[in-house]
Amino acid sequence: MKNCIAAVITLCIVMQVNGALDFEKTRTAYSAKIFGFSWENCGKPDDPAVLKTLALSPDPITVPGDLTASASGNTTVELAAPLAVNVTLEKEVAGFWVKIPCLDEIGSCHYTDGCDLLNQLIPPGQDCPEPLHTYGIPCHCPFKAGVYTLPESDFYLPDIDLPYWLTNGHYRVQGVLGAMEKELGCLKITFSVHSNY
Repeated sequence: MKNCIAAVITLCIVMQVNGALDFEKTRTAYSAKIFGFSWENCGKPDDPAVLKTLALSPDPITVPGDLTASASGNTTVELAAPLAVNVTLEKEVAGFWVKIPCLDEIGSCHYTDGCDLLNQLIPPGQDCPEPLHTYGIPCHCPFKAGVYTLPESDFYLPDIDLPYWLTNGHYRVQGVLGAMEKELGCLKITFSVHSNY
């Protein structure tokens, strides 16, 4: 939402959630608590796109429910299409991390262009959603080199349907942003889910 890498990777994860809405054969009504959220940059020291801060509250996060978020980051290069995004989603099973395969664009997937994903979520020509619009944070490529900051902002997480396999457990997600065979940034997120399913 704030920095280009975080925006693209977060939106890829959101696209996976939105893709789950069409995953008719394995969908289920779902409400959950997400707790133990943490993040870290996982790229090389010279990666141009870096998340500096990311804070989410409350802990646990309730879905559906309210979320407060703030973030900051920077990119030293312009991020333009095509921006490849490689997402690896893993679930802890009996003490081992098991990679969840890509099924209908959900799971450990390669997206050839994160800019296209952004265009699917927010059609070109449409204003960026709040609070991005208020703070002048872009939601379409290209993202100019610079610092991006999202001050503490409130969001509502709606009731959504997710695949049956996204249930109770510990998860980790890694997103790697790249262009022209060069890594631009990497973000790793860990969290746990406890659902009422």
